[in-house]
Formats: sequence, C-alpha cells, structure tokens
Amino acid sequence: MTPAIKNENSADERNAGFDRELSDLSPELRWRDWMGRVEAVLFASASPVGREDLARVVGQGASVELLIEDIQTALVGRPYELAQVAGGWMFRTKTQFADAIKAAADLGDQSLAFTEMEMGVLCAIAYHQPIDRAGLAKIFGKEVSRDLLARLRYKDLIASGPRSPRPGAPHTFVTTERFLVTFDLESLRDLPELQLSDL
Repeated sequence: MTPAIKNENSADERNAGFDRELSDLSPELRWRDWMGRVEAVLFASASPVGREDLARVVGQGASVELLIEDIQTALVGRPYELAQVAGGWMFRTKTQFADAIKAAADLGDQSLAFTEMEMGVLCAIAYHQPIDRAGLAKIFGKEVSRDLLARLRYKDLIASGPRSPRPGAPHTFVTTERFLVTFDLESLRDLPELQLSDL
C-alpha cells in the first residue's frame, strides 16, 4: 500500500504548480492558452485522447467541445484535421494529401497491409462480435486459420472476447480501439449497414 500512496502523492506534487484556471489572464488570452494546451496534448498523443483527459489541462469553466471546435476552425485549409475517433480526438492527415505523402516517402505502416482473407475475417468479426472460430467457419464455409487470427491480434485489431456458450467454452474475438482508429470510426455504430447479399 505504501508505494501506491507514494505514487499518488507524487502525482499530486507534480500537478501542484499547474495552473488550470489561468485566472490572471484576460478571457481571450485564457481561451487561447487552453486551446494551445488541448492542441499540444493531442499532438503529443499517438492515440485518441478522451474528453476527461483534455479537461485536466483546462479550467473548470472551459468547454472541451467548444475548444475542439475552435481548434478545428483554426485548422481549416491545413493539410491535417482534428477528428473524433474511438471516443476521443486525434490529429489526422486529410485524405486528399495521401498521394503526396506516399510520393515523398514510404511512411505507411506496412504491418497494416491486409490480404483479402484477413480483411474478410476482420469484417466478419466487426459485424458479428463476439464470435468464435466455429462462427467464422460457418460464415466462410471453411476453417479460419489460427495464424490469420494471430496476425490480426498482432496488429492489435482484434482481442479475446467473452467465452462462447458453445461446448468447451471457446474464446471469442472482438475488435479493439485500434480497429476503430485504423478505420476512422467513432464507434461500431459507424460501420456501414450490411446488405442482405453480404450476409
């Protein structure tokens, strides 16, 4: 218990000198400073940052949503934008600049290149989660290899879900936050609607 108390005290000490309210500034300068803080936190993060985390760097009366809107407005005409993804916000390069980025250098994450079968299995998991290997075999008419599932897990796109009610209680698969970020989805509700021919 002592280490936990010590860590908690260090966090309190670390934040003790941090002025969230900025009450000595005029309202306009305070707002600009809060915008800068939010933008800096988002810029420094490689994953979406939630509202609660952003609220820690601004005053009690500040609306994180309004700060985000003002940052988005300030970014109009820039090659990147602030997008709402997976329950938080993060910077994204605008799609219209994808060819320029590819032409300059191979910056893409090759580990996220998919085979047709990987993409099919990933879609099946996304739409039917939690689903086990037997459920995937029923969809594809053949067994889905453990290696393919391991590759999707390695890419952090799927994870283990609850145990299936089938005999033996096999593991099920669900998508991850990385899946939402990779496919630019706020939540699974943003998946395109399935047509009857897709089932």
